[in-house]
Amino acid sequence: MSPLSAILQVLFPTTCACCGEVLVRGERQVCLDCLANMATTAFSAMNDNPVERRLMGRIPLVHATSVYLFRQGNTVRNAVHAMKFHGNAELCLMMGRQMGLDLLSSGRFDDIDVLVPIPLHWLRRLTRGYNQSELLCRGIGEVLNVPVCTGAVVRHRYTRQQSLQQSHKRAENVEGAFKVKRADKLAGKHVLLVDDVLTTGATIAACADVIATVPGVRISVATFCMAI
Repeated sequence: MSPLSAILQVLFPTTCACCGEVLVRGERQVCLDCLANMATTAFSAMNDNPVERRLMGRIPLVHATSVYLFRQGNTVRNAVHAMKFHGNAELCLMMGRQMGLDLLSSGRFDDIDVLVPIPLHWLRRLTRGYNQSELLCRGIGEVLNVPVCTGAVVRHRYTRQQSLQQSHKRAENVEGAFKVKRADKLAGKHVLLVDDVLTTGATIAACADVIATVPGVRISVATFCMAI
């Protein structure tokens, strides 16, 4: 660390994205205590896990998982808010790598051909500065050595934030919001559709429905967390 960097670290210390405590040497974005306290699911290695049960019958599904559990007030919730609303792009990449390690160890996602993030409408992406699901994909891709495809599926209709909608209104909110723009990039491939939070599954189902129209495509799903 340069002298200037050392001075800046003293004056403006880097803090944990989840708890706000000052990070110590070797910690990045999230302190070790918060990382250890993130509620993991072990779903990736489980057949017929709660995520698959939530989505099965709604979309043609090979496998599905959520790596963490989202509860009000828990560390995972704080991480999601940092990724979506506090501009922490580096945390998205870090958590994507954690997801990749979880998927890799499960052995159930070894034949994924391409990673597809749930797309944001261009206006929301402009406002936020990035698509957190795309950055999660890039972190996963680093671990799995699988390419990320961002242009094949687009969100062509602006929708209200799902988190602000009542559960029974979420499917209606995203109905018709997605379309396939480059079917050739997905045809005949096993696609891993990636999002940050699984709640009712309405957004994932709406996006997967249009992907399923591509010839020969197979769909699996991975989200950073599942709301319970």
